[in-house]
Amino acid sequence: MTTETREFQAEVNKLLDIVIHSLYTEREIFLRELLSNSADALEKFRHQSLLEKEVFDDHVPLEIAIQVNETENVLTITDSGIGMTKEELISNLGTIAHSGSKTFLTALSESAKKDVNLIGQFGVGFYSAFMVAKRVVVHSRSYRLDDVGHEWTSDASGSFTISEAPGIHRGTKIKLELKEDAKEYSNEATIKRIIKQYSSFVPFPIKISEETINTVQAIWTRNRNEIKEEEYNEFYKYVSNAVDEPLSRLHFSTDAPLAIQAVLFIPKENFERLGFGRTEPGVSLYCRRVLIEQHSKNILPEWLRFARGVVDSEDLPLNISRQALQDNALLAKVNRIITKRFLKHLEEIAKETPEQYEKIWQTFGMFLKEGATSDYTHQDEIAKLLRYESSKTEPGKLTSLADYVARMQEGQKEIYYINGPNRASIEAGPYLEAFKKREIEIIYTLDPIDDFVLSRLSLFDEKKLTSADRADLELPELADDQKDAEKTAEADGLDKTTTETLTKWLKDVLGARINEVRDSKRLVDSPAIIVNPDGFMTSSMERIMRASSHDLPEIRGKNLEINTHHPLIKNLAVLKETDELFAKIIAEQIVDNAMIQAGLLVETRNMVERSYKILERVVQKG
Repeated sequence: MTTETREFQAEVNKLLDIVIHSLYTEREIFLRELLSNSADALEKFRHQSLLEKEVFDDHVPLEIAIQVNETENVLTITDSGIGMTKEELISNLGTIAHSGSKTFLTALSESAKKDVNLIGQFGVGFYSAFMVAKRVVVHSRSYRLDDVGHEWTSDASGSFTISEAPGIHRGTKIKLELKEDAKEYSNEATIKRIIKQYSSFVPFPIKISEETINTVQAIWTRNRNEIKEEEYNEFYKYVSNAVDEPLSRLHFSTDAPLAIQAVLFIPKENFERLGFGRTEPGVSLYCRRVLIEQHSKNILPEWLRFARGVVDSEDLPLNISRQALQDNALLAKVNRIITKRFLKHLEEIAKETPEQYEKIWQTFGMFLKEGATSDYTHQDEIAKLLRYESSKTEPGKLTSLADYVARMQEGQKEIYYINGPNRASIEAGPYLEAFKKREIEIIYTLDPIDDFVLSRLSLFDEKKLTSADRADLELPELADDQKDAEKTAEADGLDKTTTETLTKWLKDVLGARINEVRDSKRLVDSPAIIVNPDGFMTSSMERIMRASSHDLPEIRGKNLEINTHHPLIKNLAVLKETDELFAKIIAEQIVDNAMIQAGLLVETRNMVERSYKILERVVQKG
């Protein structure tokens, strides 16, 4: 038998240097690449065996076997695939970026391509072996009956040798004589870990010491009607490292504009809410069942980071190392497709099983709110998924914006909302009085971020979203019988001249704290209310700002509305004429009380001292 020594194609030496030193970000990727090549070879043989009457070693099972030898520091990977002739060994392993897989695909018709899934497309994956091996020996025997086996050997120094190796089985065996600093790859536990991370779903058995490592099926490639509930649950536990079952799942595939297969899950727990730190993305990206990017930050927007599962696409634009996506425009399209489908899934759950959706909302609503404020592309879809309590719902029961709109009164043009720490405090506060009088529904936003969410949405179903603490609030007119009752009440209130005198006096007393004092058209039972002249800065937004910056002083420039029918305000108008000094103390207390009801009072010491003065005066008179 003769042994030939050949020089690598000139560019291969440059390529080897790039592969070994800079192409791959993780050294262990070499195993993924070699296993992908083996899977390609097996897939090719499976296809070719259907076309050929006779093939060599037709009784040999289609599988990949791995042997480790820690004593000799050697790793061996053997497949029973299509194998290579001498010419193919020279062509595929000695020519830059030459891909046997790519050549094979080109030779197939468009219809045949659908039946063959090949992973390697760039022809450089084999060279990744030299990141960890000082010498690589390849034994390969083609499926063709007239072929004999050959051995290909190289130490990446610029040349390779090739010679006959008769008596070997069909397929390819790659022996890696590992470098001193790569001894870990002759350890069985390390190899098992890498297989499970990157190659768990390769469609052929990968065995070590007769143990099949990749036992989990690529469930996303199967027909949904053939998959049992238990199989979905087990798959979820595997990809999510979970012990429980998911709240919901979505299994879908598309062919246009891109070929995508995906299985996505919604977990039962939100660990970010429980204080375990920021949730990392949980959807991994695969290309033809081989992991490309674990826990990808590109496939779904960040606000859907709670989702778990797998997305697989043969159309994704990978770079040459198959470790990163390189076409940002196409990637953005993939992101939009999957995001829209996931949001549609949530909408379907909300419509068909509202109880189940309520659990999802209670657990992961914070992420949807984040999306509503940051993702204008999907804002309309997210808005349909928002859920809140309202004055028309029972305590603890939720309603959607769409349901609110369906219940709106004739002539009502806006959706109203008000924020508070809980339902009881909202309903005890002054902001609801005008709405109760008109029987207008108002949404209760019990999380400070909710006001920011709704203000960013601005509109829903062409209806303006309006905070109830705005100074420029325009409410529908009262019914005729209510107008008559209001006229009767007005007769019992301060007259126009006294009101103008009192509001001017209050503005002078309160100074810069208050932007304007007005006679309120919304109050019924409360003496005063604080409202925001700024249409954007609601009280709850101010509370958010203060929570994020404890040194933030009280934001001045609020409007004070007074109820000129309330006994306290009417008596204040008299008191300022008889005891102006004490009337000023009462005026300051009225403002602080209103600020407390709005959740905005910052400095309490003055209020406490003032309240004691008022109590002292009351006790003296008593």
